[in-house]
Amino acid sequence: MSGYNVRKLKEKLFLFLISALTVLMFSPLFHIIYSVFKNGIHVILSRRITFITGTLSGGGIGPAIIGTFILVFLASLIGLPVAFLVGIYAYEYPESTLGKATKSLLQIMLEFPTILVGVFIMQMLVVPMGTYSALAGALSLAIIMMPYVAVYTHEAMRQIPFEYRDAAFSLGLTRVKAVFRVLVPMAKRGILTGVLIGIAKVAGETAPLLFTVGGSYQTYQIGITKPVGAIPLLIYTLIQSPAKEYHEMAWGASLILLLIFLGIFIPVRLSLREVKV
Repeated sequence: MSGYNVRKLKEKLFLFLISALTVLMFSPLFHIIYSVFKNGIHVILSRRITFITGTLSGGGIGPAIIGTFILVFLASLIGLPVAFLVGIYAYEYPESTLGKATKSLLQIMLEFPTILVGVFIMQMLVVPMGTYSALAGALSLAIIMMPYVAVYTHEAMRQIPFEYRDAAFSLGLTRVKAVFRVLVPMAKRGILTGVLIGIAKVAGETAPLLFTVGGSYQTYQIGITKPVGAIPLLIYTLIQSPAKEYHEMAWGASLILLLIFLGIFIPVRLSLREVKV
C-alpha cells in the first residue's frame, strides 16, 4: 500500500472516529428529549387544558407554570443588567486589579454549588421577612444567572477585532460611546447566547428554590412577597410521592418545562443566524 493510500485510510478512520464520538456525545441529550416526550405527551393530551391551568388538587400545574415565568422574569430583571455591565468592565479593564479579580470570581461562581446560594438567600431574606417569596427565589436565581451572562459578554467582546475599537476612537467617540454604540452591537450574538444559556440554567434550577420560594401549587399567588411554585421544584416534589398519578404528572410537567425552553431558545437562535456581524 502506497503512502498516499495509507494517509487516506488514516483520514477516513479519523473522520469515522470523530463522527462516532460526536453521535455518542449527543445521544444522552436525544434520549432525554425522547423519554420526556414519550412519557409526558399522553399526560397532557389526556388532561388537556386542565393540566395547564388547574391547581395540583385538580390535577394541574398552572401555579407552577406561572411561578416559573415570574421567577425567570424577576431573575432576568435583576441579574441581566448587572451581569452585562460586569462583563463589559472585565473586558475594558482586564489588567486592573479589580478586573482580574472579577474574572477569577466569575469562574468560581460558574462552578459554585447552587444549593449554597439558596441557603445564603434564605438567611439574608427569607428569615428576616418571615416567609418564602418569589423575590427570594428570583434573587437566588439572579445570582446563579449572572456569571454565565457576564462571561459570555466578556468573551463576545474579546472576539471583536481591535481595529474596530481604534476606528471608533479615531472618529472622536468617547470610550462609553465606542463600547455601547459600536462594539456591543457587533458582539450581540455572543451576548444573547449568554443570556439564553443563563435563562435556561435558572429556568431548570431546583436546589436554591428549596429554601426560598415555598412551593405554592394549590392557589395562584399574586405578589412578589408571597410564596410561589416552580415547575422544577414541583417535579422534585411529585417524584418523592409513591403515587403513580404523581409520577405521571411529573413527566407531563417535565415536558412543559422542555417545551418552554425550546420555545424560547430555538426561535432566538435561528433569528441570530440571520444577523450580520
